[in-house]
Amino acid sequence: MPNFLLFLATSIAITFAPGPDNLQVLARGISQGRAAGFVAALGFAAGISFHTTLAALGVAAVLRSSPVAFEIIKLAGAAYLIWIGIKAIRSKGLATAHERPPQPLMSIFRQSVIGNVLNPKVTLFFIVFLPQFVVPHGEQSVTLQMFELGALFMLQTVLVFSLFGVCAGMIGGWLKRRPRAGVWLDRLAGATFIAIGIRVALRD
Repeated sequence: MPNFLLFLATSIAITFAPGPDNLQVLARGISQGRAAGFVAALGFAAGISFHTTLAALGVAAVLRSSPVAFEIIKLAGAAYLIWIGIKAIRSKGLATAHERPPQPLMSIFRQSVIGNVLNPKVTLFFIVFLPQFVVPHGEQSVTLQMFELGALFMLQTVLVFSLFGVCAGMIGGWLKRRPRAGVWLDRLAGATFIAIGIRVALRD
């Protein structure tokens, strides 16, 4: 993976940015403790395997049928990344993590997986995000590269979300004392999206 470090840094920035998944991990950790937050983190990370599979098989099929179509997907993906980057920069910041009634850990895991799998925006994101770091005519197949990138994204998601879940109480208190922190996290993620989108659009 020639873009390994860039992909890893970008993925971590995106995962840290405020969003429904990490907010739910925080909410679980705050309301039910560290174990619940950790299990929720594992559930959301596990759901990534579903989106990676759809993206890998779909993009590989497009590349086999038409290299031109693959380039169109990449350019459309660049535009989409720039668009969501602009939306993130214009965001008003992090919402408050609401408490939920206690539930069994297995139920939390199952709900987290299903919640992630049934979110079509995550599938769309992976379809346009992962190909930006793929070498179409490299030594490895596009499908294998996509699965490797997806696995790396899932691994760092486990680590970051677990940090959120285990440290939910401390993080929640810090965010309440600094309500504008979410604004700057959104701006960081937005700038990351825009930079990648421009990089992809200008790359030969």
